[in-house]
Amino acid sequence: MPAHTIQQIQEFLPHRYPFLLVDRIQEVNLDAEDGANIRVLKNVTINEEFFNGHFPGHPIMPGVLTLEAMAQAAGLLGLTMLGDKRKPTTLYYFAGADHVRFKRPIVPGDQVCLEARFMSGRRGIWKFDCRALVDNNVVCAAEITCAERELEQA
Repeated sequence: MPAHTIQQIQEFLPHRYPFLLVDRIQEVNLDAEDGANIRVLKNVTINEEFFNGHFPGHPIMPGVLTLEAMAQAAGLLGLTMLGDKRKPTTLYYFAGADHVRFKRPIVPGDQVCLEARFMSGRRGIWKFDCRALVDNNVVCAAEITCAERELEQA
């Protein structure tokens, strides 16, 4: 079963505060004709650490963190797609972003819907078509590449 609560998300992703940038999985569709997809929520509050410096008096979520949030959504989809083949030591690293477009800033109070759709995967490299939306309007879009790796045991 796909992760839906923050506790279940933390079983899939190694990220923790202040770098866990997804709050809830709304929907996972592994059988879509146009590719498996996921819809994830990120609630943006003024309490986010990055707003202290980006920018004082005019808080805007940094674009690189928007890309990271989309990569985390893509990672959740990829790990969910692995199903029973997924090991607890399997991680998805953010490996690249292509065709990135920022349409408008994300600000405190926004609820960001992160969408990722599986495009292709080969030899542990997976591509996802991703979008970030606020109030059903695209605020960012990119093709995200993730690299599947096994966590090295210490």
